[in-house]
Formats: sequence, C-alpha cells, structure tokens
Amino acid sequence: MKKGILTTLLLFVGMLMFANPLPIGSTIPHPDVKMLDLDGKSVSIKDVMKKNGVLVVFSCNTCPYVIKNEKRIKEIAKYAQKNNIGVILINSNEAQRDADDSYDAMKTYAKKQGYNFSYVIDKNHVVADAFDAKRTPECFLFNADSKLVYHGAIDDSPADVETVKRLHLKIAIDELVSGKAVTVEESKSVGCTIKRLKS
Repeated sequence: MKKGILTTLLLFVGMLMFANPLPIGSTIPHPDVKMLDLDGKSVSIKDVMKKNGVLVVFSCNTCPYVIKNEKRIKEIAKYAQKNNIGVILINSNEAQRDADDSYDAMKTYAKKQGYNFSYVIDKNHVVADAFDAKRTPECFLFNADSKLVYHGAIDDSPADVETVKRLHLKIAIDELVSGKAVTVEESKSVGCTIKRLKS
C-alpha cells in the first residue's frame, strides 16, 4: 500500500516538473517590462513585436546547447524577421551577472555572433519567472494577438544538427503566417538551466 502511494506521489511530482510552463493560447506575460538592450536602450517584448507576432528566446552566452544551436538561432531569427515576426533574446542568468553573463560579456558575444536583434538583460529573472522558462535555449512563439502558438526547441535534435528530421519552429512560423493552426505546438527544450538567484 505504502509503495503504491509513493509511486503515485513520484509520478505526480514528475508530471509537475515536466508540465507545460505556459499553456498554448496564453497571452504574453509581462509584455511591457523594459529590459536593457545592448545599445543601452530599454525595450520590452511588446516593443519588438511585429505585424505577425514575436519570437521570444531565453538564451545566454555560455551554455553548450546555446553554442551548439547558435547557427540555428540566427537562422530562425532571420527567418522570423523575414516573415514580419519580431525577435528578442532574453538573458535571465542573474546568478552569473557578475561573470560570464555580464552586460559586457553579452555585448562581446552578440558582436561576435553578429546579432541584429535585441539581446536583453532580464533583471532578477522577472520575465523568465513569469514565463516559467527553465532552459537555454527555450523558444516561445506568439501570434499577432499575443497568444502563444508554439513553445519548445528549434527542431527535434538540439544536441546534433546532423540528425534533425523536423524543423519545429520554422514550420510553426510557416503555419502561423499562412493562417493555419500550428500542428506541433510543443516540444521538449533541451539545454542548461537558467541560473536564477537563490531565494
């Protein structure tokens, strides 16, 4: 009997851990929160939104999975912009703000990568907490009505570009722009945990 209760409890905890943090159809959390961009100006998610929506990616400078996906991040950002979707990368690693995810380190990293979109500091991980974002990279695609239509990874093989079979985010953008329902609304984000301050 006790074993059965323990198993049920563990399954419940596991479900909570892997539950969708922001349900599909949700409105953008904290769209007006201003975050420091690399040009010294403050921008919000709402500020970068375009006619067809906005792509929000939680990212950083040092996560091996971000580095592994860097080419894909830039390619999908370019594709989103081409399709009139705004792009914003958010660095919520507040616990590393005095080290590898400092403002100066972000500037250096963005320059090296040739970013032409906003890469901002999420002070005290307020926005990441509102999204319940957990990893880097982790993508959230919103439509023109600020509703979440896709959440997860860029494709089905974050660890190895050579084995990609489905471009989840690109297909979601195509479906969004053409007015179709997104067929795959969620996928598993694989990457490093966001480095939050300890409470």
